[in-house]
Amino acid sequence: MKASEIKKIREMSEAERGEKLESLKKDLFFLRMQHATNQLDNPLKIAEVKRDIARVKTIIREQQTAAAK
Repeated sequence: MKASEIKKIREMSEAERGEKLESLKKDLFFLRMQHATNQLDNPLKIAEVKRDIARVKTIIREQQTAAAK
């Protein structure tokens, strides 16, 4: 995920970030299914999606703590 994509995620509303997170989780599920059936061309894609999920969760948490202050 590029810095510009991260910036766009920070500018999203809370609902949009939730949708993005769900989309990434679905992608991860399908990548795992492809990997299990030996149809996945690039297994490193799984790690990339996991990192993207972590980034989105981090941004969500940052927003929550900023709102609590």
